[in-house]
Amino acid sequence: MRVLVVEDHVRLANAIAEGLRREGMAVDLAFDGADALAHVNIHGYDVVVLDRDLPVLGGDEVCRRLSARRSEARVLMLTAASTIGDRIEGLELGADDYLPKPFDFGELTARIRALARRAVAPLPPVLERGGLRLDPARRAAWRDGRPLTLTPKELALLECLLAADGRVVSSEELLARVWDEAVNPFTGTVKTTVGRLRAKLGEPPVIETVREGGYRI
Repeated sequence: MRVLVVEDHVRLANAIAEGLRREGMAVDLAFDGADALAHVNIHGYDVVVLDRDLPVLGGDEVCRRLSARRSEARVLMLTAASTIGDRIEGLELGADDYLPKPFDFGELTARIRALARRAVAPLPPVLERGGLRLDPARRAAWRDGRPLTLTPKELALLECLLAADGRVVSSEELLARVWDEAVNPFTGTVKTTVGRLRAKLGEPPVIETVREGGYRI
């Protein structure tokens, strides 16, 4: 899952990003509204966490533009304004969900995951295929009932492959959805992580390499 956090308070933005990365999400940061739109023009996001009070271009205008262009990214609006009227206004601008500050980080994570499941095609809360079972909310996975000990990136990679439901997923797509913009696209990051994941999943192999295509389960 790839998330864009748009927040002009740098310490808060970094804290949110660090927490979401620990949950296995790929997170990019933007510190003003214009930068947010520039990011969305380049990368495909599942969820945009958008503060309303932003410099250069306000969060309300960012939300309007994303809604007007029918962006596939779901928008979770954050704001210090917490009245019912403020929430209604935010939703009417095109936001998919609204969370007032201060917020509980667990609730923020749960809302992001709920929105991501609706980003393109609805996904079940638990993903299953070929004896594999993954619960994104619990950050837990099993093979044939056996618990798997996976790193956040391995979990995110497995989630992306399971969500594809048998479709071949290219290395480029995995890189875009599992890693953030800080990763070097010319490294063997995807291949290395797939190798580690295969080893932990055990025999018989369930991740197939499709020549000049990518990977699938």
